[in-house]
Amino acid sequence: MTRAAPQFLFDFGSPNAFLSHEAIPAIETRIGVKFEYVPILLGGIFKATNNKSPAETLAGIKNKREFQAVETERFLKRFHVQPYVWNPFFPVNTLNLMRAAIAAQLEGVLEQYVEAAFHHMWREPKKMDDPKVAMKAITSSGLDAQKLFTRAQEPDVKARLIKNTEEAVARGAFGSPTFFVGTEMFFGKEQLREVEEMVSGK
Repeated sequence: MTRAAPQFLFDFGSPNAFLSHEAIPAIETRIGVKFEYVPILLGGIFKATNNKSPAETLAGIKNKREFQAVETERFLKRFHVQPYVWNPFFPVNTLNLMRAAIAAQLEGVLEQYVEAAFHHMWREPKKMDDPKVAMKAITSSGLDAQKLFTRAQEPDVKARLIKNTEEAVARGAFGSPTFFVGTEMFFGKEQLREVEEMVSGK
């Protein structure tokens, strides 16, 4: 029986999506299944579900932000990943980055592009909603940034990102990182353990 590929709905603007991305390779090795990366627009999901980022929702709530920090520490230890470097330009408008992810998918370079974009958002943070900065950063990672960002403006690419985002909401998503194993949805990086258990049948 072939196991269903778990889906990872991501937006480069989410530091928790980045940490999930860092944890996924070791999980793939353990379960023998590759994750399917699905680019979505987090801003679009927030708008459709009336949700906000943790930076906004945790503001002013006693103890909650502190607990999230503890939870992140546990995640880093459990999955043996390095913490992200806070992006001083946060929140970054990721519309063009996510459209370019669709373009990269169509060009067959999604894996390399995802690695590059996450790196320049959360390892060596840059103002990635500045087209010149993004172009230079993606080019420095060995990709044809000109080609990807040009294709990102094509109507079919824009439409596919909208479709991914609308379908995610229709399936129950309200943020990123969101994971699906078949019809089962999991939200948040801490749920990766449950995703792994479900795929491996443990």
